[in-house]
Amino acid sequence: METVRVLVTGGAGYIGSHLVDALCEAGHEVHVLDNLSTGKAANLAHRLDEVLLVNGSILDAELVEREVEWAQLVFHLAAAVGVRHIVDDPLASLLTNTRGTENVLNACFRFWRKVVVASTSEVYGKTAKVPMQEDDDRVLGPTTVHRWSYSTAKAIDEHLAFAYAANRLPVAIVRYFNSYGPRLDERGYGSVVANFLRQALAGEPITVHGDGRQSRCFTYIDDTVRGTVLAGFTPEAEGQIFNLGATRETTILELAEMIKAAVGSSSVINPTAYETYYGPGFEDTRRRVPDVTRARELLDWVPTVELEDGLARTIEWWEKTHA
Repeated sequence: METVRVLVTGGAGYIGSHLVDALCEAGHEVHVLDNLSTGKAANLAHRLDEVLLVNGSILDAELVEREVEWAQLVFHLAAAVGVRHIVDDPLASLLTNTRGTENVLNACFRFWRKVVVASTSEVYGKTAKVPMQEDDDRVLGPTTVHRWSYSTAKAIDEHLAFAYAANRLPVAIVRYFNSYGPRLDERGYGSVVANFLRQALAGEPITVHGDGRQSRCFTYIDDTVRGTVLAGFTPEAEGQIFNLGATRETTILELAEMIKAAVGSSSVINPTAYETYYGPGFEDTRRRVPDVTRARELLDWVPTVELEDGLARTIEWWEKTHA
């Protein structure tokens, strides 16, 4: 793999910081652009002698241009994430997730830099079709429900990326499916694993929204990052979207029971109505399962870490850092 200068937006975040680790270990020169709203400088503390951390926003178009001009390859991960975050502050989230991406893509087009855009399985909305293929139809709720604004904003990001790709800019898109692992934000933004771990280790009730039978495919961070790197360094990835997710379905109730047992918690599992946490009108997706055929065929990528192993590694990190 040729050594290149790489810009990672959102590189102080949970996924971004692991991506920075992988890039540094491969010998690349890395800059990180992050406003530290949900990312943490501590996630990069062990890399600050080899990585330049720029504390700034992707909404600052001039700053974005300077960083993109320096780079040879861009991984765009900066975003407002987490359903609760989106519901609480839909305006700021929409601006970050659309205008910010517009700034990044415009700069990449100006200086002709390949860019990998991080997207999300939320793009699929509430479709009942599984497994989900990259070109499937999207099914969304009404615009009066803020919950769907995140899906819409990330879909706009993808449309923008493909519009630039139509003008021959080298672009790839990765859709993440419920990534988890060390450095999860303990506030739980975007991660039911983080919420359950925090509650179980504190002996608090483990809050399961709805009936707990909704299912997700939990993807360990090493698999998430490996697929992201491959999308950046595989020429055949250009102009493509890739699902990056485990294919094993686990219900939220099963996940709660697994985490409770793994940490030896005395917590009770407490089913709770969605409305008590997200407010009225909230909708959720019953199943979310990726088809990873395209990633396997073009990137030679498949998920390799089983949920039990990934949870054990995550719990070990959590207990060590929260001792």
